[in-house]
Amino acid sequence: MRVQLFIPCFIDQLYPQTAFNMVKVLEKAACEVNYNTNQTCCGQPAYNAGFAGDSKAVAQKFLKDFEGSDYIVAPSASCVGFVRNYYPDLFDNTASHNEVKNIGNRIFEFTEFLIKILKIEKFGASLPVKATYHDSCAGLRECKIKEEPRRLLNQVQGLELVEMEDNETCCGFGGTFAVKFDPISIAMAEQKIGHAMDTGATHLISTDHSCLMHIDGVIKNKKLSLECMHIADVLASGW
Repeated sequence: MRVQLFIPCFIDQLYPQTAFNMVKVLEKAACEVNYNTNQTCCGQPAYNAGFAGDSKAVAQKFLKDFEGSDYIVAPSASCVGFVRNYYPDLFDNTASHNEVKNIGNRIFEFTEFLIKILKIEKFGASLPVKATYHDSCAGLRECKIKEEPRRLLNQVQGLELVEMEDNETCCGFGGTFAVKFDPISIAMAEQKIGHAMDTGATHLISTDHSCLMHIDGVIKNKKLSLECMHIADVLASGW
């Protein structure tokens, strides 16, 4: 199966190993993985900041970079959710309407692609830790992802998955929200971290590095003993 990778800006710049681990897992599933080096951003940051025109220009490039019929897989429910749910509004009543509809059907967040398209749950991963899972807002509400990551984590040898209280509550990142309303954002992260640590977990796992980056910043600031991991890094562990 041919797969096109979409690597979000912050993963490209801050967490490239997660992208490499996603390739590792996809290739183990016998996918032919391709990466278009011309790709940039999906346009979400500009859109969320109120610059719809600038966002549309970036989105138009995204459509060109990923034209074709291959599946598109990204390690970010936030970016996938933006393409699926907001591109139709950006390109409403334009010549790109059908192209947008097509790309919305081809783009998948990493874990939903593994479960829904490849139908594979076990990759031989091993990680002997007690972990809890954070449902990102984009993953849960925009991509309707709930069981997919949990099914994958339950197949990781040695990993004990425990649910935290209010696991569906926002971590407080929200992109520019964390910048504009930092006291509220930090308080929400502190609450999330508290719920995670109450489970006795040593690791906090999610599909979205944007959430993890925010949570991890508060963890490091407070010198707490909780480690954040993207699920792609978990699935590539131990083999």
